[in-house]
Amino acid sequence: MGRSILHVDLNNFYASVECLYRPELREKAVAVGGDVEARHGIILAKNYLAKAAGVKTGEAIWQARQKCPGLICVPPDFRKYLRFSRMARAIYAEYTDLIESFGIDEVWLDVTGSVQLFGDGELIAEDIRRRLREELGITGSAGVSFNKIFAKLGSDMKKPDATTIITEDNFKKIVWPLPVGELLYVGRSTQQKLEIRAINTIGDLAKHDISKLRLLLGVWGETLWHFANGIDEAPVRKSGEDSIIKSVGNSTTTPRDLVNNEDVKLIVYVLAESVAARLRRHGLKCKTVAISVRSTELFSFERQGKLLAPTYLSDHIASKAMDLFAANYRWDKPIRSIGVRGSDLVTAESHFQIDLFETDKTEKEILERTVDDIRRRFGYYSIQRCSMLQDQKLTGFNPKDDHIIHPVSFFK
Repeated sequence: MGRSILHVDLNNFYASVECLYRPELREKAVAVGGDVEARHGIILAKNYLAKAAGVKTGEAIWQARQKCPGLICVPPDFRKYLRFSRMARAIYAEYTDLIESFGIDEVWLDVTGSVQLFGDGELIAEDIRRRLREELGITGSAGVSFNKIFAKLGSDMKKPDATTIITEDNFKKIVWPLPVGELLYVGRSTQQKLEIRAINTIGDLAKHDISKLRLLLGVWGETLWHFANGIDEAPVRKSGEDSIIKSVGNSTTTPRDLVNNEDVKLIVYVLAESVAARLRRHGLKCKTVAISVRSTELFSFERQGKLLAPTYLSDHIASKAMDLFAANYRWDKPIRSIGVRGSDLVTAESHFQIDLFETDKTEKEILERTVDDIRRRFGYYSIQRCSMLQDQKLTGFNPKDDHIIHPVSFFK
């Protein structure tokens, strides 16, 4: 018997949860975004009414309001989103223990061993969607297939609240006519390279000479060829609830443009403190630090680097972030937004090689936990670094209000 893989994607997740708490917004165009006055004006999510008006995730709120003058923007509340993500996961767990997160609102389920109890994959998907509606008040789209790639593709094809079945018999009819950009991990750059060579659909990719794809894209070209032909044996990894979060990060659009390294350093330390505090709260340390940078002309890039040892100390995270920035930015243009992320997470109690020359690490950990306690009791602004006073307009924001949880890579 072949595998039965489901991919469930909660529809307009952030916006749907917000509408549960504010029912009066259900029939209006709603977006979840940041603080317009402080220039944290990025659309994180939107409902279908906003989408129909042309609102796009990632664009500035002022741009979205030009398309949709009646757009209602609400600030993000990730505590609520995590709560609903866990409740959805509890529903999935009644059908299988093979649950792999792909971000906070998407999961793969391997129900191959459950079909004798609950029926085939389609019946299980229908039952899960019904329970999401009736028990949580939100909807989800499901893809049912014989591998993870096509299950993910199926959940994207019909929205909202629908199930798409892709089998070994019908995938050429359903999948191959789709634009090549619909295939998982065919990004904009890869899509352009393929389309220049008249590879416009997934079918074109599947039929193309694999050796030429390898020359064009390297090993990645061979991987995409296998995906297009339905060749994907990747298992659905059994994962615990903690795997909902694979990395912790914050990003911000700054109140004014950043014009030098000192400006960047102030923002990086604010963000690093928030990332470090969340890692400590969850009992985690990161082994990798990543930064994202966007200029005033919307040029953007990301870089990441390994730490010498796992950490949840803000100084270590900020120092690595600044090293990455200094090595990769030449100040051709001012910077509009920046982000810091800790990834490659391990539990704080994990065993690792200590640094022979850093003798004050324990003291630093005690100090930062003390800062956590003070802020928890008296508020975020009750204790700050002296450097933050250099430009309070620039540093006077609380990253916890803009908590960003980054999705999980398929290849993790």
